[in-house]
Amino acid sequence: MPFTDNPYYARALRFIEETDLAALPAGKHVIDGDHLWVNIVDSPMKSAGQARYEVHDRYIDIQVPLSKAETFGVLPRALCTRPDGEMDPVKDILFFDDPVGALVTVEAGQSITFGPDTAHAPLIGEGTIHKAIFKVEAV
Repeated sequence: MPFTDNPYYARALRFIEETDLAALPAGKHVIDGDHLWVNIVDSPMKSAGQARYEVHDRYIDIQVPLSKAETFGVLPRALCTRPDGEMDPVKDILFFDDPVGALVTVEAGQSITFGPDTAHAPLIGEGTIHKAIFKVEAV
């Protein structure tokens, strides 16, 4: 199903448009139960060599850097060859140790979406970033 056909994805986009994300306190903000929420975090950034790909089965990620630009490694999940363990079904995350290659930079206030078919290595940059991470149930 395309993201645009997912009602939780559409609701997340409306929330992004209508909400001052930078004004939300750090932590988890439930928007629609287990279907949609946003985590506001302050995270240390790292080099591309330190970054790790991650994938999710149950949720789509919408990531919104708030304080400054953030760079992401991006790779089709099917091309990941070095899993680091098994999928954690509770946290809905599996990491890969594949080297980070293609990079995409997202400016503060813009968003990037990663579906279950796309591995992403977040938090590439320097210093600390204030950001929003939306978890949208993939239906």
